[in-house]
Amino acid sequence: MKHTLTINKQNLHGSFSNEYQPILTIDSGDSIRLQTPDIQWGYSSSKDEKRVVFQSRENEEKPGHPMVGPIEVKQAKPGMVLEVKLNDIVPGWYGRNWAGGNKSWQNDQLGLTGGDRIQLDWKLNPTAMTGTCQISDRLFHVALNPFIGLMGVAPAESGIHSTSPPRYCGGNIDCKELGRGSTLYLPISVEGALFSIGDGHAAQGDGEVSGTAIECPMDLVDITLTIREDLQLKLPRANTPAGWITFGFNEDLNTAAGEALNGIVELIQEIHEVEKAEALALASVTVDLRITQVVNGVKGVHAVLPHGAIR
Repeated sequence: MKHTLTINKQNLHGSFSNEYQPILTIDSGDSIRLQTPDIQWGYSSSKDEKRVVFQSRENEEKPGHPMVGPIEVKQAKPGMVLEVKLNDIVPGWYGRNWAGGNKSWQNDQLGLTGGDRIQLDWKLNPTAMTGTCQISDRLFHVALNPFIGLMGVAPAESGIHSTSPPRYCGGNIDCKELGRGSTLYLPISVEGALFSIGDGHAAQGDGEVSGTAIECPMDLVDITLTIREDLQLKLPRANTPAGWITFGFNEDLNTAAGEALNGIVELIQEIHEVEKAEALALASVTVDLRITQVVNGVKGVHAVLPHGAIR
């Protein structure tokens, strides 16, 4: 069955909690078509339409990323896995990103803390898959790679949780491989899963080094949510056009890398029925460790095993 969600206050929230009431209850295998606002809670469908700014229905004091949800999946239980298939992603016509000014480790390293915070305004062409911005009197062009930055289920821990750091149940992963044709697998922590989605990105490099990608609304996000009782995961995993991906999240980059590495080694063990040391040896000649992002408090690393790399 296909469901449709529109952008309005009742469908948006800016934090995670396992006590939030779902905006939609679906069966496993159902699909949902939705739109997402930009990072500043706004949306405009065309350059001729006024941008409307929305608010969170949960009325947080400081709402984080605008997310659509939560969506309840019937019969989802802790210990199961939620499969999130990204059938289609279409970015809106505009986007923005920022750099410098605020205090952060990268601004400190580059001597940009305390200076001006600059904003680049991007015009996006979802047909040609290009983005254009003007700096001084020159136009700069980049290729688009639209993806969803934030997908997660509610954590088991009580209370209200920030959207900013990614965690064991997903969230603000900011992995550029999670675009159309990808499938994300999330460990379920609570009854009904309580899935939320948002934070559209038109383009981003690994690391998200300024702190922002091209943050944009999404005119269309088409997903299918399926319960997987045959999988057991402690951290998210993904199957993407780039290959199988495992993730690690930690304030310490080494620990995050270790988590991602352990996940991909265990996956190689599952697929090829080898011992762990043998899987690590195979990983060393086929797997890429990439820095997902370094700007969300908790750093992210993802390990990529290209399809067909081990035959």
